[in-house]
Amino acid sequence: MGLTSSLFSGVSGLRNHQKMMDVIGNNISNVNTVGFKSSRILFSETLNQAVRFGSDPEGDRGGMNSYQIGLGSQISSIDRVWAQGSFERTGIVTDLALEGEGMFVLKRDDKILYTRAGALTFDANGNLVSPMNGLILQGKSAIDANGEIGEIQSGNQLTNINISPSLKIPAIATTSTSWGGNLKSDSTLTRSELFVQNGNFNTGDIVGTTYTDTNTIYDEDGTAYTFESTYTKTAADTFDFTYDILDPSGASIFAAPPAAIEAVFDPLTGAMTTFNGVPAANFAFNVGAGTIPAGSTLSFEYDPTDIQLTNSATAFSSTVDSARKPTSVSGSLTIYDSLGLAHTMTIKFTKLSNNTWKWAADVPTAGTSLSNNIGVITFNPNGSIATPSVSPIVNFNPGGGATTQNITIDFGGGFKGITQTSSSSALSDLSQNGSASASLENVTVDQWGKVLGIFSNGTSKTLAQIMIASFTNYSGLLSSGENVFEAGPNSGIPLITEPGNGVSTYVRSGVLEQSNVDLAEEFTRMIVAQRGYQASARVITTSDNLLQEVTNLIR
Repeated sequence: MGLTSSLFSGVSGLRNHQKMMDVIGNNISNVNTVGFKSSRILFSETLNQAVRFGSDPEGDRGGMNSYQIGLGSQISSIDRVWAQGSFERTGIVTDLALEGEGMFVLKRDDKILYTRAGALTFDANGNLVSPMNGLILQGKSAIDANGEIGEIQSGNQLTNINISPSLKIPAIATTSTSWGGNLKSDSTLTRSELFVQNGNFNTGDIVGTTYTDTNTIYDEDGTAYTFESTYTKTAADTFDFTYDILDPSGASIFAAPPAAIEAVFDPLTGAMTTFNGVPAANFAFNVGAGTIPAGSTLSFEYDPTDIQLTNSATAFSSTVDSARKPTSVSGSLTIYDSLGLAHTMTIKFTKLSNNTWKWAADVPTAGTSLSNNIGVITFNPNGSIATPSVSPIVNFNPGGGATTQNITIDFGGGFKGITQTSSSSALSDLSQNGSASASLENVTVDQWGKVLGIFSNGTSKTLAQIMIASFTNYSGLLSSGENVFEAGPNSGIPLITEPGNGVSTYVRSGVLEQSNVDLAEEFTRMIVAQRGYQASARVITTSDNLLQEVTNLIR
């Protein structure tokens, strides 16, 4: 072949280094393309021309190597470099990046395509799409054909990720509440215990003179009543005592006024000698009758023995339980009925005796009613709950067309929930499982690829699951342009799975994966390609000069 072989070798070098420049130029032009993976080109030599074949060693003669002359270079492969690109934070929720291997799955008509470019947005129909080509992101949905939110189905059946901006969730009626806190162990009883009457009656007052005093007393629920006591002078040193108890509305709790009680004083000392026919020294008079709310108790001791009959000016007053405040610990939380209307449920604890407290639930909304809403809770000596061992269930009728619902009141158990220790009293609501109807306000995507809907009532629901595709040989994928690929003959069958489920790939929301092109490396390769091209061209020039000399031999 003579000198012409070197010509063709040089030509192959020119062609191949030109291809190398094409690859480098494509990489550099896509340095800012989202999710772009750079390419590399590899050369190999072409066929060799045998000048002499070698021989084996024989006897005293050694073996000889063969002589071969290469016939130029060829392109052996052009491969994608699937190294991770850097992340750029955008703050846009639907900008997604994959950390690790794997690719997003897209669909155009019936064709499945794959990409690393996660710049996505919702279109007018609620589909999560790539804005550059309209391809729809694939995954699994929790929203059925009726727009109701259910559970993500198992398996790898793909569907369009579609989230309507008008998506709503229905109201959920509260069926369970849980409470926590502490009831101070040395709290005084809630119910009034002792009413001490103080006063001085003047001996000069005429018969028929009356003395009246009022003070506040409390039943075991902490409800305030007015105790009205009246002394009327009937004779020297003798008075009739009458009393009444008025409820919060000002009405008497007695169907008929209690009978008058006679009180007699010593004319010399002025001290009370008998009350209701009993010597004052052995006095014990308990007041507690009449009509008060069912389930409550109003009972206290009345002590008038501090009243004196003297020549001093008249003064009449009283003290209840040394002016202490009744023990009442309460907390409230918002519950919801089947129509999504909010109601305030209040739980109030009042102390009945040591280690024993009464609880009462109330929903003061007009038109509502509660039943089974009163009970007793007892504590062990160590402060943990002894009873109820089963959480009580309150029957709540919201009215207004909503259905009646049973609401579990969970006070906890042991030292979880409500305790009775020496710490200050405090009651807090821990949770309730109801919610109002709400509309979709925002979406977020977590690292597992779950698309979460944030609704106007503050709740969140899983709406969809983004799926990713993994391949045995990513370099076997075929580029379809626009940053998307399709499976090729040597890529392997795609493995469709959830991020983080058997693969070390996770989704990052609010960021985009940038091109993995390294400009410094590409410019270095450009220099190498340029020098290779120049050298190949010089081979052609030099071979041409040699051929010119051969031609000149005939002159």
